Formats: sequence, C-alpha cells, structure tokens
Amino acid sequence: MLLRARLHLYLPFQVQVLVSFPATNLIRNRPINTIPVTNGRPNIILNAATASTRAAEAVPSKESDAAAHPSSGATKLPVGKLFIPPGVERDKIKAEMILPGSNIVVGPYAGDAKIKQVEFVKSSGRAKDCPKNGLPEIAMMGRSNVGKSSLINSLVRKKEIAMTSKTPGKTQLINHFLINKSWYIVDLPGYGYANAPDSARTDWTTFTKGYFLNRDTIVTVLLLIDASVPPQKMDLDCANWLGRNNIPLTFVFTKCDKKKSGKSGVKRPEENVKEFQNLISKNYREPPPWIMTSSVTNLGRDDLLLHLSQLRNYWDN
Repeated sequence: MLLRARLHLYLPFQVQVLVSFPATNLIRNRPINTIPVTNGRPNIILNAATASTRAAEAVPSKESDAAAHPSSGATKLPVGKLFIPPGVERDKIKAEMILPGSNIVVGPYAGDAKIKQVEFVKSSGRAKDCPKNGLPEIAMMGRSNVGKSSLINSLVRKKEIAMTSKTPGKTQLINHFLINKSWYIVDLPGYGYANAPDSARTDWTTFTKGYFLNRDTIVTVLLLIDASVPPQKMDLDCANWLGRNNIPLTFVFTKCDKKKSGKSGVKRPEENVKEFQNLISKNYREPPPWIMTSSVTNLGRDDLLLHLSQLRNYWDN
C-alpha cells in the first residue's frame, strides 16, 4: 500500500489514535511535500512564476470583481489552513497563487487543465472489473442528490455525459469516463439514500469501499459535500473512513450558488462550509484541499480542473 502522511485522528470520547491520513496525495512511496522539483518537462513542470500567473488569471484583482463573486473566498486564509502542493515553499506563497473559493495553492506541477475529449468507457459492478490499463483516476462520490452528475457534466461541458435525475440513488455502478485519452473520471454510487428499492440500493460499505481498497491508480477522491445544508454526519463519517484507509481526498462543496439567508435560521453556503471545515479539522493535522463550486453558475469549475492537473502531473512523475 502507498505510504501516506501520518496524522492524528480524534475518535469519540476524545481518545487520540495515530493513523495515516492522506491530507496530501502521496505517490509511489514519496511524500508529496518532499519531492524535488525540476523544470525539465515543459507544459507539465512549471516554474513558480508561471504557477502564480495561472492562479492570478482566476483570482479577482479588483474590488468590483470580488463583489461579483461573493462565494469566491476572498477572505485571506492563514498559511496553516492552506493546501500546499509539491514544489511550493510556505514562506513564498502569494495571494495570487491561491485559487478563489478554496484553500488550494497552485504549484509548479499545474499544467494544461482543459478537457478536450471525453468518452464513456464502461460500468463495472465490481472493482476487479474496472479498466486495467493503469491510467490515473479521479474518483467522485458523495451523498445521493449532492449534485455529482451535474458536476461531472459541468467539468466536461456536456449536459448528458453523466445521468442526472430528480430521483436520488440512480448511480448504482462504478462508471469510468476517459478524459483526453489519458485519465479517468470515475463516477461512484452515492450513499445515504434510504428510499432506493432494495434491489437497487447500494451498500457502499461493501461495494464502493472495495473499489477504494483495491485500486492503486486513484490520484484523489473528490468527496462532494452539499454546501446548502449544515454538515451531515454521514459525510463526516465517509471522510474519516477515507482518511483511516489512506485514501487521498479533496472536499468539493457543491450548490454554493444557493442563497437562503432570507429564511430564519438557515445558514448561507459559506457558513456551512466553514462549519464543516471546523469539524473536519479535528481529524487532520494538515488541511485537505477544498473548493467551493456550483454546477449552475460554473463557480470553481476551471479552478478545480487546475487543481486536478497538478495532482495528476505529480502522479505521472
């Protein structure tokens, strides 16, 4: 099994146990924050100045721009709460290197993030039936009706590449989509929908977990969290399980366009995101990457793809 950063997990009753939590992606037994960086591969390994420029293109540079993006995360985060990728020194991080609406720093491994081609490959009922060509995989999962299919369609800019439905719990197989003939988006079954028929209900403890525990091509898991509602225990439990099993993850907060501040006692997406981060921070010594998105407005779309590019490019080296 791949080595992971050793972090602390606080279990119930405040019993502290030392476990391996993948706050950062570790590939081929090399910690992500110790790999040396070179400039020997154009378009993949970029220098710090180029990385800063790429991030700056997406960051509001004027007050009016920031006002137009209320969920863009203009609030400055302390360095200790940032996800710092390989090749970036803590004392050299600049504001323009941080992707808006996230804690993600753009590093020298960020490259071409455009999706030019997408192809549905297959649906698998078992992990051992998944493609075996060794291409890197970005897995996506979350509670039923979290907006997973809509996010996939937004990322690839195709409305029906992933099935969307008003009825939660429709994804019941492991679905592989080949991107640019070089990596996969893996659509995993949702969890937490109790009203699915018994014949179609997916027990993620035996089905999806089998995928995580038997695939060595997973670059990261995008754990989708509905930002329009307060933190849910099942999401926290899922994140903790992934951590205990050394699975690298990125929190993707969905439905960040929904504003419910007019309703008494209902929190805004930004407030729910902050509360979730406060809860999950108890389990991680180093903060996992997170980003706010909306499939309606495409908030965070290009920034998420840029983040995935630096994870994939590091994985490939």
